[in-house]
Amino acid sequence: MTDVEVGSHAPFAIDENERAVFHGLLPDPEPRPVRYTVISVDDHLVEPPDMFEGRLPAQFQDRAPKVIELDNGNEAWEFDGQRYLQIGLNAVAGRPREDWNMSPTRFDEIRRGCWDIHERVRDMDINGVWASVNFPSQIAGFCGSVFARTRDPELGLAVLKAWNDWLFEEWYGPYPERIVPMAITWIADPEIGAAEIRRNAARGFVAVTLPEQPQRLGLPSLFSGYWEPIIAACADTDTVINLHVGSSGLFASPEDGPALELAATMFPLHSAQTAAEWVWSGVPVRYPDVKIALSEGGIGWVPMLLDRLDYMFQQSGYDRTVWSEPDLLPSDVLLRNFWFCTIDDPSTLPLRERIGIDHIMVESDYPHADSSWPDTQDYLHRRFKDLPVEDVRKMTHENAARLFRHPLPATTLP
Repeated sequence: MTDVEVGSHAPFAIDENERAVFHGLLPDPEPRPVRYTVISVDDHLVEPPDMFEGRLPAQFQDRAPKVIELDNGNEAWEFDGQRYLQIGLNAVAGRPREDWNMSPTRFDEIRRGCWDIHERVRDMDINGVWASVNFPSQIAGFCGSVFARTRDPELGLAVLKAWNDWLFEEWYGPYPERIVPMAITWIADPEIGAAEIRRNAARGFVAVTLPEQPQRLGLPSLFSGYWEPIIAACADTDTVINLHVGSSGLFASPEDGPALELAATMFPLHSAQTAAEWVWSGVPVRYPDVKIALSEGGIGWVPMLLDRLDYMFQQSGYDRTVWSEPDLLPSDVLLRNFWFCTIDDPSTLPLRERIGIDHIMVESDYPHADSSWPDTQDYLHRRFKDLPVEDVRKMTHENAARLFRHPLPATTLP
């Protein structure tokens, strides 16, 4: 049995010797009518088999991650003595529903747009998505945690830098208007991690993905002071901190319960817990210009957390020494320093002003099971068609373009 990297580490184990029936990819869908200019702030790339070829220093190249074929025909990434299986649920775009499962899958069984940038842009065009923020997948973890655990730190850092170089040159480089450049960084040493953020910002990266609750990865928490160099580097370079659900593990569930279903259902509460920790850490107080984006947690929890933060702060007698700005409400920093994204939150959209209409963005989550691809335009239209145009424009593209400093097309919709 092999643990599956969903984000960073996960309580799911699958048998690498299992060989699931593959029913074939579905025919290409027709391009959808475009009603809205869309920047999706949460999508994923699947690292291609040749990602690390020729990208590491000579002394490390033969130890770089590589894709191997197992005896039963499955494929797996092999790195640092471990195997990382690609699972069907990691890349469901274009696959029939009966193949949406935890079984191992091969590269030739997933849609090429998952790992080929030219086909990815084609799939974005089918879906009516102008630009996309892309998180890592299996071999890196959602925040680069796999590389940080490498037994030889010099090898791990070389692989991490190669990942960033590939993304900038091969994924972002051919289509700079279509891809928002987001890096990973070295989380095993905050000074080295800060230097990597500055290196990437200098060449055009605008975002980095970090672990949402680092203590769950065995790293110091946000309250320890450990992360200060990395946070300072993000603030200094205007690098957006992206916190993706699952980047430090998934919601705990009973051993005999449906782990995947419960974990996915609890994404919003997971994001609420993450936001509360980042608020109470004081990070946005010490760095009032820092920008923090929460991915795949929806927006339904935000009004509840705003109310609860202020009630606790004003009513309850907790130690105020953890908060260095007595005239600044915790809800103020949640509204000022945090951005939120939605796939489908119909019950909460009427509260968009309370959440902050300038801080709500949209996502398609390509190619995961949560994804609205290829029908993101229809999903948005069902929810946004009766809203004021100025609100729709902000949520579909203006907020993301401003946050990530990303260009928009000459004509935007609606």
